[in-house]
Amino acid sequence: MGRIVDSIDELKSIVDNEKNRGKTIVFGNGCFDILHVGHIRYLKGAKALGDVLIVAINDDSSLVGLGKRKETITPDKERAEIVASLECVDYVILFGEPDVRNILLALKPHIHAKGTDYTEETVPERDVVLSFGGKIAIVGDPKNHSTREIIASIMRKKDA
Repeated sequence: MGRIVDSIDELKSIVDNEKNRGKTIVFGNGCFDILHVGHIRYLKGAKALGDVLIVAINDDSSLVGLGKRKETITPDKERAEIVASLECVDYVILFGEPDVRNILLALKPHIHAKGTDYTEETVPERDVVLSFGGKIAIVGDPKNHSTREIIASIMRKKDA
């Protein structure tokens, strides 16, 4: 079971210690508003790449700011608690920026894992990861599960 870390400084200290112990650091991120099997497969795939999996989760304001929804379904602190409870996750941090470039620059993980809705060439933070010698990995199953689809299905069933 993972641990929620409140500050990037604390997480950087943890990451530095893990690196000094020879551990491979894997970094993933997402909204995780309604946890589904696609999320689980992505996180398990990310963890399989290394020793320590850090997951950055969009806070409520950044999730809404991405334009995916007008409001969150699950509050950010609860999403962090849910993701941290997964066996494959070691550390969780909430973030409020549009992307994870600054977190990646601070932590410099060995691997930045993204889901199959990306390719290694289309990862938004690609330049940042390559700038410090990190690698990009695409993990998880084909993108055929989404929170948006789950919400739409619930709404259809509600109206039926």
